[in-house]
Amino acid sequence: MKVTNWKSWARAALIRAVRTFAEAALAYIGTGAVVLGDVNWLAALSAGGFGFVTAILLALTGLPEAEEK
Repeated sequence: MKVTNWKSWARAALIRAVRTFAEAALAYIGTGAVVLGDVNWLAALSAGGFGFVTAILLALTGLPEAEEK
Protein backbone atom coordinates (compact mmCIF):
# COMPACT_ATOMS: atom_id res chain seq x y z
CA MET A 1 0.00 0.00 0.00
CA LYS A 2 1.46 3.29 -1.06
CA VAL A 3 -0.40 6.57 -1.11
CA THR A 4 1.33 9.41 -2.88
CA ASN A 5 -1.68 11.69 -3.23
CA TRP A 6 -2.45 12.83 0.32
CA LYS A 7 -5.39 14.99 -0.77
CA SER A 8 -7.05 11.92 -2.22
CA TRP A 9 -6.40 9.95 0.97
CA ALA A 10 -7.68 12.75 3.22
CA ARG A 11 -10.86 13.11 1.15
CA ALA A 12 -11.53 9.36 1.19
CA ALA A 13 -10.79 9.12 4.92
CA LEU A 14 -13.06 12.06 5.73
CA ILE A 15 -15.92 10.65 3.66
CA ARG A 16 -15.56 7.28 5.37
CA ALA A 17 -15.38 8.89 8.83
CA VAL A 18 -18.47 11.05 8.29
CA ARG A 19 -20.43 8.04 7.05
CA THR A 20 -19.30 6.02 10.08
CA PHE A 21 -20.31 8.91 12.37
CA ALA A 22 -23.79 8.94 10.87
CA GLU A 23 -24.16 5.16 11.01
CA ALA A 24 -23.08 4.97 14.66
CA ALA A 25 -25.31 7.85 15.74
CA LEU A 26 -28.27 6.45 13.81
CA ALA A 27 -27.78 3.02 15.34
CA TYR A 28 -27.83 4.56 18.81
CA ILE A 29 -30.88 6.71 18.07
CA GLY A 30 -32.81 3.86 16.51
CA THR A 31 -32.42 1.49 19.45
CA GLY A 32 -34.26 3.33 22.17
CA ALA A 33 -36.20 6.31 20.88
CA VAL A 34 -39.89 6.36 20.11
CA VAL A 35 -39.98 10.12 19.52
CA LEU A 36 -37.15 12.60 18.98
CA GLY A 37 -37.61 13.98 22.49
CA ASP A 38 -36.64 10.59 23.94
CA VAL A 39 -33.22 10.60 22.29
CA ASN A 40 -30.20 11.11 24.50
CA TRP A 41 -28.45 13.39 22.02
CA LEU A 42 -25.22 13.61 23.99
CA ALA A 43 -24.88 9.83 23.96
CA ALA A 44 -25.79 9.66 20.25
CA LEU A 45 -23.16 12.28 19.38
CA SER A 46 -20.66 10.51 21.60
CA ALA A 47 -21.26 7.22 19.78
CA GLY A 48 -20.92 9.00 16.45
CA GLY A 49 -17.72 10.74 17.54
CA PHE A 50 -16.21 7.46 18.64
CA GLY A 51 -17.09 5.99 15.24
CA PHE A 52 -15.50 8.99 13.50
CA VAL A 53 -12.22 8.64 15.42
CA THR A 54 -12.18 4.88 14.87
CA ALA A 55 -12.71 5.33 11.11
CA ILE A 56 -9.82 7.81 10.87
CA LEU A 57 -7.52 5.49 12.81
CA LEU A 58 -8.47 2.54 10.62
CA ALA A 59 -7.89 4.68 7.53
CA LEU A 60 -4.26 4.99 8.58
CA THR A 61 -3.86 1.29 7.80
CA GLY A 62 -5.00 1.86 4.23
CA LEU A 63 -7.90 2.89 2.07
CA PRO A 64 -8.48 0.94 -1.14
CA GLU A 65 -10.19 3.91 -2.76
CA ALA A 66 -7.13 6.13 -2.18
CA GLU A 67 -4.44 3.71 -3.36
CA GLU A 68 -2.79 4.20 -6.70
CA LYS A 69 -3.77 1.81 -9.44
